Amino acid sequence: MLKIDENAINKCASILQNNERPMKERFRALFTLRNIGGAQAIKSICDCFNDQSALLKHELAYCLGQMTDVDSIPELIKVLENKSNEPMVRHEAGEALGAIGDVLAVHVLRNYVNDTVQEVAETCQLALERIELMKREKVQNQMNQSKYTSVDPAPPLKTTDLANLKSLLLNEDNSLFERYRAMFSLRNLETDDAVEILAEGLECRQSALFRHEIAFVLGQMQSANEKAIALLKSRLDDTSENEMVRHECAEALGSIGGEDIESYLRKYLNDASQVVRESCEIALDINEYNQSDEFQYANTIGAGSQLGVNLT
Repeated sequence: MLKIDENAINKCASILQNNERPMKERFRALFTLRNIGGAQAIKSICDCFNDQSALLKHELAYCLGQMTDVDSIPELIKVLENKSNEPMVRHEAGEALGAIGDVLAVHVLRNYVNDTVQEVAETCQLALERIELMKREKVQNQMNQSKYTSVDPAPPLKTTDLANLKSLLLNEDNSLFERYRAMFSLRNLETDDAVEILAEGLECRQSALFRHEIAFVLGQMQSANEKAIALLKSRLDDTSENEMVRHECAEALGSIGGEDIESYLRKYLNDASQVVRESCEIALDINEYNQSDEFQYANTIGAGSQLGVNLT
């Protein structure tokens, strides 16, 4: 069993909180802290919410949600309630509250189901539905984790019928929660047909939140499907697209990887959007990791070694 001392956590925290370090190093420090867990790691993550990078703050909230520790709830509520935060940051705080799944967050989430920012409103609606489903079916977070080790914003449906799942996913008259459930069902099928159906979701126009989650799922699957790659590129290429979607497309492409994708992503390192620039930096780092012998991206041993942190 890996033993983590306080000094090691402090070293990771110092890298995370140092805005002069490259974003890829800060991300690796963040994911190391997420993997370590515990009160000190949570505090180190929460102390960074005053950073100037929306991408980093968004990822802080994501990691807190994936840790599913109720100690994160007060800070996540503050982030959601602070309307000076960027939409993608508030969205991720709402999603994290849903991932933790504790009823303590219900009253706050209800306050934002009609938020003026569509992505925030939809996220809070999804989070509430997830918590209510967990409560109704007495499902524990541990049972709700996917084979991809993520805590998802909606559990998959039990059906594996492709035609039914495609209809549920792409019909924009269906509830967003049901469409998300279909999305994660298709992901878990891990077939080329499922990837192509998911990729079609990038062309659904009503919800940027939905398109961003489709991109995230395609990145998880790491499929080199030509249609999926082409559609991810088309969303990233579109400068009128919501930057939350463009960011997720960039990171998905980094997860899929390959030399062609590497050269493609480098074109966006000087994009007008800071979120997109930083996402491409992270995507290139993920791509580099995928070609390495590391066991897990930013795992406590590998990341600690690369960051100069001695984890003993």
